[in-house]
Order: sequence, then C-alpha cells, then structure tokens
Amino acid sequence: MAFKHFILVCGGTGCESSKSDEIYKELKAQAEAQGVANEVQIVKTGCFGFCEKGPIVKILPTESFYVEVKPEDAKELIAEHIIKGREVQRLLYKDARQKERVKTTDIEFYQKQFRIVLRNCSVIDPENINEYIARDGYMALEKVLFSMKPEDVINELKISGLRGRGGAGFPTWRKWDFTRQVPSEQKYVVCNADEGDPGAYMDRSTIEGDPHSVIEAMTICGYTIGATKGFVYIRAEYPLAIERLKTAINQAHEYGLLGQNILGSNFSFDIEIRLGAGAFVCGEETALLHSIEGDRGMPTPRPPFPAIKGLWGKPTVINNVETWANIPVIINKGGAWFASIGTETSKGTKVFALTGKINNSGLVEVPMGTTLREIIFDIGGGIKGGKKFLGAQTGGPSGGIITEEFLDTPIDYESLTALGSMMGSGGLIVMDEDDCPVDVSKFYMEFCVDESCGKCAPCRIGTVQIHNILDKITKGNGTMLDLENLEKIGHAMKRAALCGLGQTAPNPTLSTLKRFRKVYEEHINDKLCRSGKCKDLVVYSINKEKCIGCGLCARKCPVNCISGDKTQKYTIDTSKCIKCGECFKACKFNAVIKK
Repeated sequence: MAFKHFILVCGGTGCESSKSDEIYKELKAQAEAQGVANEVQIVKTGCFGFCEKGPIVKILPTESFYVEVKPEDAKELIAEHIIKGREVQRLLYKDARQKERVKTTDIEFYQKQFRIVLRNCSVIDPENINEYIARDGYMALEKVLFSMKPEDVINELKISGLRGRGGAGFPTWRKWDFTRQVPSEQKYVVCNADEGDPGAYMDRSTIEGDPHSVIEAMTICGYTIGATKGFVYIRAEYPLAIERLKTAINQAHEYGLLGQNILGSNFSFDIEIRLGAGAFVCGEETALLHSIEGDRGMPTPRPPFPAIKGLWGKPTVINNVETWANIPVIINKGGAWFASIGTETSKGTKVFALTGKINNSGLVEVPMGTTLREIIFDIGGGIKGGKKFLGAQTGGPSGGIITEEFLDTPIDYESLTALGSMMGSGGLIVMDEDDCPVDVSKFYMEFCVDESCGKCAPCRIGTVQIHNILDKITKGNGTMLDLENLEKIGHAMKRAALCGLGQTAPNPTLSTLKRFRKVYEEHINDKLCRSGKCKDLVVYSINKEKCIGCGLCARKCPVNCISGDKTQKYTIDTSKCIKCGECFKACKFNAVIKK
C-alpha cells in the first residue's frame, strides 16, 4: 500500500508520560473516522531527542515538526494537515530567534548533531523488525557471518578507534581481542544497560528507540569472540525499554537472527534479559556480573579482568548500550569512515543527556571534539531565563563541574579528565547563578553515600566523612580546616577505593573546591550562601521602603512569622522563620530580601 503521508509520534518514556500514547491512538482513530486511514501511516517511534518540546509529532513528506501536542489536537491535525494540506500553525515549532516556522533540518537543536547511535530513533517503529531491516538492519551481521573472519572484525574495530562509551574509554577492539584469544568452552557477551547517573537517560532511550541495533551488535561480538550466550543487564525501572527489548528478541528469533544456526550458518547465539534493582554500583563491571550470577552486586579487585575471567569465571565482554549501537554502523560503513569523525584520540560521536538550567533540554549526539559552548549555547539554546552560567557537571556523581573559562574545551576523554571531570556515560547537567557549588557537591556525595556497597573502607567511610563535612559547611558551622580535610580524604579515596564509584566519588567536591574556593570560604567565614540554596545561611527580611503593606507575604507564610499592616508595614521574626522562601516568591514588589 502506498501512503501519501507519514505521521511519526514520539514514543519515548518522556513523551509517553505526557500522553503521547493517547495522541498516537487518537490520530489513528481520527484517520479512520475522517476516512483517510488508507492514505496515512501512523508510526510510534523512539525518542526525537528534543525533550523540552515534547510530545512531538512529525509529518512527512512536508517535514512538519509539531511540538507540545495534546491528544485533543489529533482531530485538527488530520482534518487540516492530512485532508486539507494546511499546516496547523499554532503547533508548529518556531525558531526561538527567528520566530518563524522552520524545517526539521533547520532547527537549531539538531543543526550541530550527527546521529550514529541515535540514527533510527524517531525514524522507525522500534517494535517492527521490518523497519529496522529496511534501514540496513542485520546487514552487518550477515556480512560478518559470511564475509569476515573474527580477526577481520577486530581489525575493523581497531581502525575505527571506538572506545567504550560507559565512561572508562577503553579501546573496544582490545577488550574483544583479549576475550577472543582466551581458550574456553564457554564465553559470554554482556550489555550494561544499568545507567545509574542522576539525569542520564541515553541508554534507556537508545533501547526504546532501536533495540535491534544492540541485539545485532551483541550477536556480532558473539561470533567474533566465540561466545554463544549474551545477557542484557537492565534496571527494572525501565519498563518500556524492557518490553521493547523483549519484543525485539522474540522477533529476531522468528526471523532466524537469534538462536540456533543464525541465517543458516553454523553459528548459534542467544540473548537473555536480566533485571537489576537500580544499584549505582552495579554499573561497575564486576559488581554487574555478580548481580547477573544472582549474588549481591559488589565489586571485586582486578585483575583478573572480566575479559579473561568474568561471568561464572568465563571470559566475558562487557560494553554499554551506546558502545554496542555503534558496532553495526562500523561494520557496514567501515572503521575508516567512523575514524574520520571526532578527534585524534576520541573517534566517532558521543550521546549526552542535556538537562538542568537549559532552554533546550534533551538527548544530544555530537561528534567528539564539539565544545561545551556549542552544546550548551548552540544546541541547548543557552541558560533559562537569561541567567548567568555557573558550570556544567559532566560524568554525573563521578565527574566534576566545568566552569565558564573552559567552555571552549573540546569534548573528548583526555580533555575532560585534564579538567578534573570525566566523560562518564553522558550526563550533562547545566547550572546557573542560582545554584550553589557546595550544595551541588553535597547532593552528589549524599547520592554516593546511599549507593556505596560498603565493601571497602575508603568508600564506605570516606563518602560519609566528606558528606558530613559538606553538611557542616552548608549549615554555617564549617572551619578552614574542613577544606583541607576534604582534599585529604578525597585524594585518599581516589588512590585507595576498590572500584570506580569510590575512586571518582570525590570528583565533584574536589573540582568545586578548586574552582569555587571563594564560595566555600564565604560559607565558612561570612556564613553566606549567595544563591540561597543553603537554607541555614539564608536570612529573609523586608525592605519597608518597598513594602506597600499588601500582606500577601504574611498570608503565604506557613508558620505565621510575618506581622504588620498597611501603616506599620511588615516584618519577619527571624527566630521563627523556617526559610521556606514562600514570602520571597509571593512578593510582587521585590520588598522581600533574601541574603
């Protein structure tokens, strides 16, 4: 059947939480009711990436990009766009600067992006294997099985320069080759889809939008290293990704792309899903393997590395979702093509979850070497509300805050490490002048305290000690000696902790100490938090010259600590104030002062 129109509806978790599933169903119902069901194909895709403007509906061939769509808009979209050929102007994305309708390819959010990992997200129905096949799906597997030896695959990966996207940046070809060369009757392939960084959702979105790319890549790895079994370790909090992965695995079996004698070859490989309980420490590969085995997820010393002795003591290759999604493209287009993208030491692209105080939050894929300034201000559209940029946290709880003077730093493994941060799995949280570096550090350390498995003393004790010191400083009880102790404990943890969680947990604290030392000293010496985030250091008062006596602040106060009238104006009893900030928010005349 030849369709005249194609409607793509975002089916990622973010948009589904805003009723995109209802939009999809209503569009199908309206197409049927208005007699055009045979003229339009309506597809639920994966994430479009532009999460700030979701739910998104895109209509082809006109490249019409509709944003913030609601289920009740479906009737008008069918009646106006599909039947009458007129775009629904009120729903079209308008360029923030030009204030006019722009084509998808001209939207500033997408202009500097280059999609390899996310190539099929927002394009195909992730629950339809035929759509994946139509976009070169499983061609790489066929090529490998019938035209390449395992050594050829390793060499292509070596040429590509692909490094692990889970954070460590270890050369993918070397890890595969280690396992390939270990003699063993049983080997394993593991996909790490645990993704525990706050604000990160790259791996989840990739599986939701293109699960077959991961399945194909794992199968290619199985052939290359001599493994017959694979596991996808994914946190149970990702129900949509899990369901789509299950569907994709079943479809691959039906098409002879998984199971016995794949595509009629003598190679057999199968994949099983294992659910994690959402423990951040299980992002560490040895802890992850213990969890798959049914034990508590706790790291063990290395060597031996999993590539040599991993799951159930057998050689095991572990890569994260983003790394796997690159593999089919490298095989199809060649390692040299992939290596032509990026920098000298960091090849290809990197996916980031761009969140925080940013105008265009969303999922971003850019060539390695793209600067932070380009991501934050060109793709991200700058800081919300015109506020001043404070810093960007890369690498989540394991990374550090990068400040304004380093905005032109190219994104690659070495550059970020040199700044005291790291690539991590790809979380990128933007902060503005209303954020407090000390409070941010305390938040990340509190997270690490909760997520530490407790096995090694440097992490078990160190995270608690650093958190307690930071808490003390944010409450106005800190001393200058505390800053010295933060650095001593942090450096000791980096040297002595057993796994990556403990070794990198001090990074946010150490990086903020280095770049915002004056802010720490203000908290200690002046009992001042300029952003007002540290409530114990905030004092609210009322400027009587600006106060008009409306009493709105008093009515909003939950503890009745504000008194006055139109003649005497209002005052705050600071001994009773709980520093909730409701008076500050309520005042329309800037009479309430926060300092």
